[in-house]
Parts: sequence; C-alpha cells; structure tokens
Amino acid sequence: MEKQIGELYEQLGDLKGKLSDLLEENHRLVMENHNLRSHLQHTNSGGKDMDDHDRKRGQGKSFPGEGYDNLARLYEEGFHICNLEFGSPRRNEDCIFCLDFLNKTK
Repeated sequence: MEKQIGELYEQLGDLKGKLSDLLEENHRLVMENHNLRSHLQHTNSGGKDMDDHDRKRGQGKSFPGEGYDNLARLYEEGFHICNLEFGSPRRNEDCIFCLDFLNKTK
C-alpha cells in the first residue's frame, strides 16, 4: 500500500509538472495570439487610404509599402537589389544601380 501511495505521489508530481508546462505554453500562445491580432489590426488600419486596386498592386498613396521595406532591408544587410546583380553580396561598397533603384521608389 505504501509503495502504491509513493507511485501515486510520483504520478501526481509528474502531472503537476505537465500542468505547469501546459499553463506556461498556454500563456505564451495567448500572448503571441494577442500580438498577432494587434499586428494584423495595425496592418489593416494602415491601409485604409488605399483603394482595392492600389492595395493589389502594393502602391499606397502615402508610403511605398512592404516590398520597398524588404528591399531596403536586404540592401542594408549587404546584398544587391538591382536587376544586374540581385541577391549577390555587395562587398562593403555601395552600388549606384541599387541606390538609384531605392531613390526611384521613394
């Protein structure tokens, strides 16, 4: 009987540990869900000044859009974004074609 009580006590400890892990994961997922919903609301509310045609083409009236930001980020990380050498490393020097492309889209 004492052996069974010890085993039940071990099982109870394991269940408490699993419950704690599940509660932590649930809290993390709730926070992630909240952050994703906030980001989605922010993204959707940011595009209210664009009509459907412009939204499909990605051309807003007040800002170039997410594609421009991605290209600018790639350029800052050291990659070409021009059509001549797209995706290749820049070797720590500026490319006039990339810079011209970034200036055209501003």
